[in-house]
Amino acid sequence: MKVVVDLSRCQGYAQCAFLAPDAFRIHGEEALMYNPNPDDVQRKQVLRAAAACPLQAILVDQLEGQDASVEASP
Repeated sequence: MKVVVDLSRCQGYAQCAFLAPDAFRIHGEEALMYNPNPDDVQRKQVLRAAAACPLQAILVDQLEGQDASVEASP
């Protein structure tokens, strides 16, 4: 899995940091730091975080043909 965040679109709403704290975190008041290559254990959280971004600034590339579906319930 590869994650790319369009930092010019990101407005620091931090939904991603709440949903996938091991992959995304807010540094300072609004700077987003993220792991561009989260492990498979974080996969479901990262996909939910990307889906929750109000500005759709998070792009997730599924490697090795993994299913990119996001379930609505935990």
